[in-house]
Amino acid sequence: MDKEENTPQTGESEDVSGIASDRSETDDADDADETDADLDDPPSTDSSPPSEHSTSQTESVESGSVESDPVKSDSDTGPESDPLTDVSADIDEVSTDIDVGSGGRDRSSTDVDFDGVVLDDEDDNQGLFDDLLSGEPIFENKEVLRPSYTPRELPHRNDQINRMATILVSALRGETPSNILIYGKTGTGKTASAKFVSQELESTSQKYDVPCEVEYINCEVTDTQYRVLAQLANTFIEENQTVIADRLDRYRELRSAAVDDPTALTDTEFATVNELDARIDELEADADEMEEVPMTGWPTDRVYSTFFEAVDYHERVVVIMLDEIDKLVEKSGDDTLYNLSRMNSELTRSRISIMGISNDLKFTDFLDPRVKSSLGEEEIVFPPYDANQLRDILQHRADIAFKQDALTDDVIPLCAAFAAQEHGDARRALDLLRTAGELAERSQAEIVAEKHVRQAQDKIELDRVVEVVRTLPTQSKIVLFAVILLEKNGVHNINTGEVFNIYKRLCEEIDADVLTQRRVTDLISELDMLGIVNAVVVSKGRYGRTKEMGLSVPVEETEAVLLSDSRLGDIENAQPFVQARFDN
Repeated sequence: MDKEENTPQTGESEDVSGIASDRSETDDADDADETDADLDDPPSTDSSPPSEHSTSQTESVESGSVESDPVKSDSDTGPESDPLTDVSADIDEVSTDIDVGSGGRDRSSTDVDFDGVVLDDEDDNQGLFDDLLSGEPIFENKEVLRPSYTPRELPHRNDQINRMATILVSALRGETPSNILIYGKTGTGKTASAKFVSQELESTSQKYDVPCEVEYINCEVTDTQYRVLAQLANTFIEENQTVIADRLDRYRELRSAAVDDPTALTDTEFATVNELDARIDELEADADEMEEVPMTGWPTDRVYSTFFEAVDYHERVVVIMLDEIDKLVEKSGDDTLYNLSRMNSELTRSRISIMGISNDLKFTDFLDPRVKSSLGEEEIVFPPYDANQLRDILQHRADIAFKQDALTDDVIPLCAAFAAQEHGDARRALDLLRTAGELAERSQAEIVAEKHVRQAQDKIELDRVVEVVRTLPTQSKIVLFAVILLEKNGVHNINTGEVFNIYKRLCEEIDADVLTQRRVTDLISELDMLGIVNAVVVSKGRYGRTKEMGLSVPVEETEAVLLSDSRLGDIENAQPFVQARFDN
């Protein structure tokens, strides 16, 4: 190889891969000519000892030149005139840029293991969740703080639980329990207590081999007569099919044994194999006739008859728990309750009891008197919790939910105090404690402190505002958006006339119907009732009276929620529409 071939031309860039290739071609020559290469090396003109990197570079490059030109002139060995030295220097720069995290690898070597570099780099990188998982968890069992969790002990609800138990115990004797209506505000332990009693009832019925079942329906989701009856019918049809399958397996085994030994039918209800065959055929026909109810499409009377036949297929006592029962009455009237409360007079094998749970203390005022008299045979009221009771509830759950010593002493009292201000809502207190723990865990704090509770309070308040604003009707959103535009432009003590002027222009912008000023005033009153704005009626003397208002919620977050609406999102550059008086 001629030396001129290795000399870079003017304006050309050095090819690092080419140098590495040249080195690989001359590896065999390096072993044979190593002594000659050492003799031909010129003495270094630098007084400082050569570095390990530069020695490696020189050997690497010059080993490629020994084979083609073992004899060098003095003019070729100078550091300023040797093009190979220039190439080596350039390689050093390239290697420095490329070889990241290579550990003990010679960074100046042209034989760079690029695959190794990439793999090492991937090993050193942290994944998206690695940092989040690196800290010690604060929770032991977070699900204990969820509303869906049913604890084994409910503090301060023993009286209500014992009363429910004394009413439902008749189901374990095969009798029909009285219907129960449970009242109380949100978060007072109604559903948790009812579910706890139901679990105890079912477990006790299994213990004494008494057919007793509890079926739970959330009427806020299943809110029509058709859906309630269809869900109940399908539940009992599925249970009946399981019972039939078990009986068929038992009877078929008995028949196989009776064919070989007729005495196998002794002490059974069957005198002959033919009677057993007839019973098997009857059960198979029953299984074929059981058809699940579709969620839509059938006449209501057919759904009811299917449910009636399914529940009365074999002997049992059924307690139907209707949570949020007022939602069912509000959506579809009291027909469902009337039919369910009158079923016992027609059933031959089964008995039904209804347990209704409601937040509305007055919903029975809208019921038919006959339904009201039969449904409200027993009434149980759940009073709100006070701060001390909430503290006991939180402490009981926190002992299970958090690791030991994960809470400071003031966390639970503060959560209880915040929740007690809002009508003794235990669900609110549990949400507050859980959110505080989540915020502490996200910040990788070792314990949950007072500041985390206050942060959780602000977060929950904001989440509540976002949910309320997001579900507002379009016209209410436009009115609220008008108030926000006025506030952002420095208007204080906003009156209804100013809101109405901006409201009209916004309606024109998005092609919405314009309501009258009186109706807009009503919408402002609704926003005031929801706590989104604070409106006060002010007398203007001979100019009459008006409402002055201001926002009670964060401006930026509320505006973002409003603009996420597809219609309000079409409003562009709404600021110029604001033309109102400004208070200094």
